[in-house]
Amino acid sequence: MGLSRKAWNNVVIFSMLIMIFFLNGLHHKLNPQQAELTRVMVLPEQSFVLAMAYPGVKIERIGTTWRIDNKLVDGTSSSYSAQDLVQIVQMWQNLELQAVEKKKVNPESAISVATFWLAGEELPLSYQLYRGSDTYLLFAQRQQHWLELSADQAKQLFKPIDI
Repeated sequence: MGLSRKAWNNVVIFSMLIMIFFLNGLHHKLNPQQAELTRVMVLPEQSFVLAMAYPGVKIERIGTTWRIDNKLVDGTSSSYSAQDLVQIVQMWQNLELQAVEKKKVNPESAISVATFWLAGEELPLSYQLYRGSDTYLLFAQRQQHWLELSADQAKQLFKPIDI
């Protein structure tokens, strides 16, 4: 006794569905990190920075200019021109870095942290800086991304605290 025409149609339909699920799953298994390991903008595009802070240093927007509030360990404060502050903020806004695989590091081994308050965002964005074997790593807390940057980029981005 053979299968009816309706039964064969069902066999073909289910076979095609199984094949589609198999091929889709196979594609994701062959390229698991392709989507992760791309270049990403550090700050969201078109973001408007209201303030940023490093340990002991706060840079805030006052109207159309920037002001820095920093006290060094010896009680003195270093001076930066408004242009220096604009360059630091613009560097962060235009920064595009290579995402790397998840790293295992001691959370207490962070060299520094940068925190950003953006217009329209309720919570600040936080980025922790770590020293890698031959490069630096930046951990984007909210997105849970690890980003790779050169020593020069790290020194420019964290200039007010001299890493």
